[in-house]
Amino acid sequence: MTVNQALVKQLFDAKAHLGHKSSRVHPKAKKYIYTTENDVSIIDLTQTTQLLEKAVKFVEQLAQEKKVLLVVATKKIAAIFVQKLCQDNSLPFITNKWPAGLLSNFETITKNIKKLIQMNKDKQEGSWQKFVKHDRLRLEKQLQKLERGYGGLIQLEKLPDAIFVIDIKKEKNAVTEALRIDIPVIAVVDTNVNPDLVNYPIPANDDSQSSIEYLADKIISAYAKK
Repeated sequence: MTVNQALVKQLFDAKAHLGHKSSRVHPKAKKYIYTTENDVSIIDLTQTTQLLEKAVKFVEQLAQEKKVLLVVATKKIAAIFVQKLCQDNSLPFITNKWPAGLLSNFETITKNIKKLIQMNKDKQEGSWQKFVKHDRLRLEKQLQKLERGYGGLIQLEKLPDAIFVIDIKKEKNAVTEALRIDIPVIAVVDTNVNPDLVNYPIPANDDSQSSIEYLADKIISAYAKK
């Protein structure tokens, strides 16, 4: 298979090749390690390139079929960038805390999303003006709490058809819920996790902001351009 050398260079420039220390490497991640330098595992970017291209094709197919992709990135160095990217491209996202049961108990979560939509509507239409100041403040606090938990999910009208995850260790609950009900998982997998857990692993550094931003942009743009 021909390797896209330009993509390899872009990944290298983004520091996607820098994995964890040897002592933290997951046994099943070893197949994606090219070498070790100064006790740091170096990811084989030729494999990353091929797997990234495979993930991109899958995401493009999702978009063509008008299927829903949910993006999950609660890691601090990823959250702001991913949130803006998703908002700009009208994708549902989670960049705060994963709402427990989002996929396994979607009906209950949907009630909270609908409540958030209704409260926003009531506030914008001036319905809150009939309440005294104390009650308006209470409603505002309630709205902010719902916004933090479900603000990125307003467009999620049904279960997603796939999820894209940055750091499957941090997003363990999201991955577990998705796989339990056969929702495909695309994920950036560093050398400290089992890449075989997900359907579309992308072996790369998930602790570098440049690496995260490069890969998030690749996947989200692939979905949005279709």
